[in-house]
Amino acid sequence: MPSFDIVSKIDHQTLDNVINVVRKEIITRYDFRDSKTEIDFDKKAMTLTVLTENDMRVEAVEDVLRSRMIKQKLDPLSLDFGKKQMASGMMVRKEIKIKEGIDKEASKKIIKHIKDLKTKAEAQVMDEQVRVTSKKIDELQAVMASLRGANLELPIQFTNFK
Repeated sequence: MPSFDIVSKIDHQTLDNVINVVRKEIITRYDFRDSKTEIDFDKKAMTLTVLTENDMRVEAVEDVLRSRMIKQKLDPLSLDFGKKQMASGMMVRKEIKIKEGIDKEASKKIIKHIKDLKTKAEAQVMDEQVRVTSKKIDELQAVMASLRGANLELPIQFTNFK
């Protein structure tokens, strides 16, 4: 029976390259001259920590990060921007989490979307992915097209199309 998996992954090497490019751009930008802006990337926890002097610079780093991700064909929806925190000595810290995998709420939303299509395609949750099966490949392709147009608030990819 034909099937495919819906996953939410990000290429770690490309993300690392994006972060290095953002660091280099911030060093060379005029509005960051003589600033103490630091960007730390924790690969195990998949978190990005921005430490700088004021809110304006934090927002500028976010904008540069989003634009560089788009240029490298990474979806900026995979970034979860946390709240700004005051650090020691008039510094502002912001923690950005990189989302991977489909959580339970998102998988429920995906399954509901598939059921609302009124096709014979069936969806089931498997760990951090959703498997969609159907007897006809055309139905699976219709589900894929519908999910691409849906506003799911997370980046999705389709794998293992058999």
